[in-house]
Amino acid sequence: MGGGAGAPRGRFAALGSEELRHLKQLLGPSNVLTPEEVEREDLLRYNQDWMGKWEGRSSAILKPATTQEVSAILKYANEKNLAVVPQGGNTGLVGGSVPVHDELVLSLLRMNQVEALDTLSGIVTVEAGCVLEQLDQYLAKHGFMVPLDLGAKGTCTIGGNAATNAGGLRYLRYGSLRGNVLGVEAVLADGQVVDSLSALRKDNTGYGLPQLFIGSEGTLGVITKLTILCPARPKAVNIAFFACSSFEHVQRTFSLARQKLGEVLSAVEFCDRSAIDFVLKREAGTGVRDPLEETYPFYVLIETSGSDGEHDSEKLHRFLEAAMSDGDAAVQDGVVAADETQARALWRLREGVSDAMTTAGYVYKYDVSLPLPRMYELVEETRQKLQEAGVEATAKAAGYGHLGDANLHLNVTSLTGRDDKVLELLEPWVFEWVSKANGSISAEHGIGQCKPHFLHLSKSESAVALMRTLKATMDPKGILNPYKALRLQRALTQAEEAHVEQHEDGAELLRAARQNLEAIARKKQCIALLKVALESGNVGLLEAAIHQCERENMEGEVNLDAARRRLATLQTAVFSLGVASLGATLELSREDRECGQLVKDPEFTDRT
Repeated sequence: MGGGAGAPRGRFAALGSEELRHLKQLLGPSNVLTPEEVEREDLLRYNQDWMGKWEGRSSAILKPATTQEVSAILKYANEKNLAVVPQGGNTGLVGGSVPVHDELVLSLLRMNQVEALDTLSGIVTVEAGCVLEQLDQYLAKHGFMVPLDLGAKGTCTIGGNAATNAGGLRYLRYGSLRGNVLGVEAVLADGQVVDSLSALRKDNTGYGLPQLFIGSEGTLGVITKLTILCPARPKAVNIAFFACSSFEHVQRTFSLARQKLGEVLSAVEFCDRSAIDFVLKREAGTGVRDPLEETYPFYVLIETSGSDGEHDSEKLHRFLEAAMSDGDAAVQDGVVAADETQARALWRLREGVSDAMTTAGYVYKYDVSLPLPRMYELVEETRQKLQEAGVEATAKAAGYGHLGDANLHLNVTSLTGRDDKVLELLEPWVFEWVSKANGSISAEHGIGQCKPHFLHLSKSESAVALMRTLKATMDPKGILNPYKALRLQRALTQAEEAHVEQHEDGAELLRAARQNLEAIARKKQCIALLKVALESGNVGLLEAAIHQCERENMEGEVNLDAARRRLATLQTAVFSLGVASLGATLELSREDRECGQLVKDPEFTDRT
């Protein structure tokens, strides 16, 4: 099966009456939603993403309440070869939490409890289905906050945030979830519960297993609980909104903010005028208005948060003096919120962009990270491309995002609805542009079913190969969130299978074809793993790679004798020098050169 939207259905079983009856016994009839019991609209909220771009056709929504129930579901699904899509608040932007075909939807919304909070350290233990805003409100009562803030905080869940390694508005101050999540409890594809729910800030015992699940988009396991280190809630918060005449001035404003505001700086966001216009049009009559008398090409929102309001205000005043002092001032105009109501209104101008551009038409969203000086070049070149194609009147581009981590959100709204011509202009051009600029095609939204075909633009061949190896090891049948993140080995489509079955020996031919595809996929994984092992010079990894190649009888495709000699050389060096990896220090020997001719049949990869 290929990855992403439009991928042919994999060789998974279809949900039958017997399987449905068993699932209802596991969870109780009221916690399994099917077309026979609920309206189509009730199923649609689980089958369709919030933008209406991707829609699956799952006929069973499973709603477990405990880790044990998640374990029982996955164990049974794995045995029966039923594909499963884990789902939290379904607020993602790349279709990662909705089915591509008829996968079971595993909704974690009932698992929403805060289990414990250490009020000395600020470490909270929480179930994955807890809504981000509700968790933050709970922590606020005890003087803490979640180190993450998103526009979708009223709907998204903390487990989904971790599964996608969500970034958000205060990444500059608190960093990513990878740095704040201390422990994870997760359920593997076969139902095994991995308890790595540490509440320790320092635990250097072996592999960091929680990191495997953070950002994996539910493809390696289902996160059920987390322990998170939460910062103290600030007692003083300031919000300021500034106008800039160019993106160069935007960058200077950010630089001055870091210099003058230092430790109290918690967010630096930017929007262009096009983005602000979309918000003002949508929010007309709600009290949200342009805070400045004149219009400018760019705007910067700055937030400070600390424990001493007077101290923070003095720092903000010194920043304003520096930003507006000379003839070519970084800031041309600005306003500081006088109270919480004004602060919320200013934040609404920034947070409302995504919704405003979505409701104005059909929106094409791109979440990329780029070197800061080149961030806005992509927006400018996108507008030029739309103009040259003659669609600039109906396809409007806007740029906004997080300056603190150089994360640009490029939105293009087609005012007349979905337009394939606009899509063809944008993809793959946007992703290729980002790759050439040494950026990432996904800064914080993940890959989902939207970007598997473009993963190679941000990940090396060896990195993707290792990802595939991890997936094959942890989920051998591929039942967890299939078609997402990775572009997998293509399988026969149902139409192709039906055609083959008409042959006299159709069933036998199909069985042989499936076995051949599976064998090819395994061999390609072995070769990729062996290459990574040889490049790294890691003894343990090389041993495992050779073992896998031997198990697949790959003497004809791989020079295993040379690989074994290389392993012996490394083992001798490790024993004598006491180091784990010497790939960079050993002189290139005859064995190394032979290992460089790794694949005996150079057409092997092409033929497969």
